[in-house]
Formats: sequence, structure tokens, C-alpha cells
Amino acid sequence: MVVCGDDGLAHRLAAELRGVYREQVTLVVPPSGRRVRQPVVGRARAASAALRDMVTAAVNRTGNGDPGGAGRELEATEPTEDVLAEAGVERATALALVYDDDETNIRAALTARRLNPRLRLVLRLYNRRLGQHIEELLDQSAALASGGGPGSGSGSTTVLSDADTAAPALAATALVGTSKVVETDGLLLRAVERNPPRPGEVADPGLCTLALLSATSNDPAGADGSEDSGENGPQLLPDAAAVEAATGRGTVALEQVSYSGPPLPAGRAGVPAFGELFSRRLRWSLAGLAACVVALAVALMVVTGDHPLHATYVTLLDLFSINEPAHNADIGRQILQLLSGFVGLLLLPVLLAAVLEALGTFRSASALRKPPRGLGGHVVLLGLGKIGTRVLTRLREMDIPVVCVEADPEARGMATARRLRVPVVLGDVTQEGVLEAAKIHRAHSLLALTSVDTTNLEAVLYARSVRSRLRVVLRLYDDDFATAVYRTLRAAHPRALTRSRSVTHLAAPSFAGAMMGRQILGAIPVERRVLLFAAVQVAGHPQLEGKTVGEAFRAGAWRVLALEVSDGERVEGGAPEGARESRLVWELPDTYVLRGSDRVVLAATRRGLAELLGRRARRGVDV
Repeated sequence: MVVCGDDGLAHRLAAELRGVYREQVTLVVPPSGRRVRQPVVGRARAASAALRDMVTAAVNRTGNGDPGGAGRELEATEPTEDVLAEAGVERATALALVYDDDETNIRAALTARRLNPRLRLVLRLYNRRLGQHIEELLDQSAALASGGGPGSGSGSTTVLSDADTAAPALAATALVGTSKVVETDGLLLRAVERNPPRPGEVADPGLCTLALLSATSNDPAGADGSEDSGENGPQLLPDAAAVEAATGRGTVALEQVSYSGPPLPAGRAGVPAFGELFSRRLRWSLAGLAACVVALAVALMVVTGDHPLHATYVTLLDLFSINEPAHNADIGRQILQLLSGFVGLLLLPVLLAAVLEALGTFRSASALRKPPRGLGGHVVLLGLGKIGTRVLTRLREMDIPVVCVEADPEARGMATARRLRVPVVLGDVTQEGVLEAAKIHRAHSLLALTSVDTTNLEAVLYARSVRSRLRVVLRLYDDDFATAVYRTLRAAHPRALTRSRSVTHLAAPSFAGAMMGRQILGAIPVERRVLLFAAVQVAGHPQLEGKTVGEAFRAGAWRVLALEVSDGERVEGGAPEGARESRLVWELPDTYVLRGSDRVVLAATRRGLAELLGRRARRGVDV
């Protein structure tokens, strides 16, 4: 495996491949002078990997190991053709290009595909539409170079975004206090932490029970996601007997959720609502003038005995001063004509005000909105960069009210905020009054997602001084720093919910799974461990093919959750038909036999997924 990158994701991905999948990894990073500082946990894991390398090298010298070693590290400014050749791309199984610049990743991917058409490529691209085109182009190039078609077994291409991978977890953390969320085929699934059941009470397992929580767990927001949990750690994917035998331990159950809180009254994008088109005072003025016109029409009908339609017509002519003077009519008709003319004089400035207000409203439809008065229970989002923009989109898809704070008026997420008509406060979050303008004192939670750790920390500390029980979520780069901040804030505010998240920690399992050739739908952290949700073709996996769902389940390793079916297809064994548009069947019967043509969604631990992929630990290294 070859990993090329210039930030913490490259180091964490390399550690994931070495520590979990036991793969030989060549890491290509910029020279020390131009390199982004490696995360603390990444350095620790790299040191651990180096120790394993020494052990493996010693085993190799005895003739009992793989002569290739466990991996190496190269320094290069850019992933040029010579650098990729030196890294061994021509002999590699997979290549991950996780540079922060999309153009660098695309250029290197084109070069690598030419060097090795059968290479499995994993690209990190923020532009999703461009990523789809690049994925099709590289797959087609691989198929033609290998002399086969799209399904000929040639090298595949997977385009991922760390922002898309981490956005559901960050959004869910702000909403329900947990990042245990995965999205599959339009369904939002949440892993809910349930308290230990009382004596005689039956716990609701939801779709299934994913884990048994630690009996003495006090740190549910572990930052590093280590698989080492100790004797009292969480038990992932327990069987029914383990769930029944567990006493005094909470559970993590999987269920489908949707947000039902108060939405932000934003109207339709591009078309302001009537209440926004005209002010309240102007609406009352128009209503008063309309009532005067109706009253004059009724009075004219009573005085002259005209038909209601004709009386209304004559009143409008008098209102706009285009009717003949009624000097020959009776006194009642003359008085009504004078009153109509006076109402017409009042109507002119009101109509002019309505036109000006409407033009101003349409002119500002593409401008940034300000937080409305009385707003409460919303999410304050700090930072509209790459991660913040994706999280904003996820929150608005669930109709969650959001107020954004951004210092740069040219940030990449400003256009998204205008399109979604989300209120934005322009200003430095560290300055006094900025968070107050975002209604932080009435907010439900705070999401600090800027790229500067100290800015996020300062904003959270100030927000906690305004509202001590505010739910806060920090994006912190350094894992040790994140753990220290979390524990300190938890000790200072024990009744408030605090979470510290690392985007690279949330994204690395998906990139590693893609390099192993499987589609990772999402990752759910359970204390300091991680559960992966993957879409797997049953064919080629003897642990699944030809076995029933019950037989395929392996406690602590993997569990089949859903089956993808075609429209109108039914599952033998009494399962319901395809679930709405998702075409996924949940709650499969244990008697259903998995066929090679089936495609299933399963939950697995990282080591369980590695075993399912057919990877085995090298001799001399403990799994």
C-alpha cells in the first residue's frame, strides 16, 4: 500500500493500514521543513509501527517472515512520476492520494493509473461532482489498459471526501450529543446509548444491539479511537446471550431517526415568503385600505341601489380619480366620491412603499441573512470552510435551525449559506459581541469547526461563560490536546455536554476500507473503539456465502444488518419488501440464506472487517 499526503490524514491512514490491516505501507510526505505537524497520536502510532518494523525485520533475518518489511517513509515535495515509481506504485495493490489540494491528487492519480492500470486508487477530493467524473475516467482508463470491460477485474477508483465522511458525525453530535450516526441510501441511522435496564425491564434493542458499554466508562468521547479497551471496555457486536447476561451496563442500539424539532422559518430558496416581502406595518396599511374600499363599495350600493359588481367598479374609478365628477348626482353620491378620492390619495404612498420594500427584499434575497428576533434552540456553527460547509448542508437537510459565524466574507461556504438562506454573522468569533449576535445565550449547541484549535477553544470557553450548560462540539487537530480539553471542560462543567472530535480520526477508517476494496458507508465511535458500516458483495466471502444470516453473524467481528434488493423483489423467510426508496431490507430473518449475488450492509469492527477481507496478520505480530 502507498499513501501520499501532506497532513494528519496521511499519517493516520498509514497507521490504520499498518495497525489494523497489517499491510506494508509506503508513506510519501513532504520534507520536514514543509510538512504539516504530525498529530500526537499519529506520532505515537508511527513509533509503535516502527517497533513492529524492527520486530518484523528481525524475523525476516531468521528467514521466517515476509522479506518486504512492514513499510517505509519517503520525503518528496510533490508526487511526481519519479516519486511514485520510487514508492513502488508499479507493484503496489492500492494507492491513496490524500493531499489537501484536489489538483495535486488528480494529477498524481492520472500518472499512477498510467504506471499501473490494475492499481486500486483512493482519492481525496472536495469537489464531489468533479470526483464522479474523475472516478469514471480512471475506471474506464484502467479497463481499456487491461484489455477488458468495466467488470474485468481491473483497478478500481474510489473518490472520498474527509468532509463528507465526518459531516454526519459532527452534525449528529451537535444535535443529539453523539457522533454515532451513519447515512446509507438516504436513511439516517443513529446508534443510541441506552441506560442499563431496571430490574424486570426489557431494553429496546432497536434494529439491533451494536455494543455493550463499559461498566465504568467515564470518557465516551475518546479522541484516538484505539481498539485497546481493557477488561472493562466496550463489547462490540455482542450476541443475544451476552446481551441477556450483561447487568449494569448500558447498550448501543441502532435505530432510524429524523429531526422533529422547531425548524428555522426560512421560506423557499430564491422566493421570499409573503411575510418577508412586506413589513408588518405595511401589511396592516394595505389591509386597512382594502377594508375602506369594500366599505365604500357597500355604501355606494346602498345609496344608489347598483349591482355589487357595478358599485365596486365605480368605487375603483373614483378611487383612482378617473371617473366623471358627480356634480349632478344626489348629495350621498357626491360625499362617497369625495371619500373615494381621499382614500385614493392615501393609497399612492402605500403602493409606493410596497414597491420599494418588494424591490429591497428581492435585492437582498441573495444577501446574507441576519438571525431573526426571538430565535432559540438553534445550532451556532463557527467556520464555513471545507468541513463547516458540509456540516451546514447536513443540518439544513434535517431542517435544523442554524446560525453561522464566519470571519472571511469570501469563505467557500458563504455561497452555500446564501443558497440555503441561513443567517450568517460576519466577524471574528474571538471579538466581543460576535457570539451574542448569533444568539448564543439561547442556542441549543455550539459547533466550533474553524481550522485553528485555539480559536475553537476560545469560542467554547467564552460560550460556556455565557451559558454554562451549553452543548459544545470542538474540532481539534491534536488528539492529546483534544483529550485534555475534553476532560478539563467535563470536570469544570459536569452537567454540560462536551465533545472533542478529530476529522482525520473520523475519516481514516473509510479511506482505509476503500483501499482494502470495500465500500465503507460510515464509522461510529463507541467510546475508544470504532464500528464500521460497509456494503459488501457476498460472493467470494466463505464466511457469508451459503450461510444463513444467523450463521454468518460472528460476535465481536461482524454482523449482517440489511440486504439490498431490486424493486418488487421479496426476501425468502418472511422479510418485508424493499424499504421505500432505499431498497434495503432491515430486520432480516436469521433463516435467510445469503447468496453470492446478494449485496449486504454489515457492521464490523476494524479487525473484523480486515479478517473478512481475507487479510491475515503476519507471523510475529499480535492481532
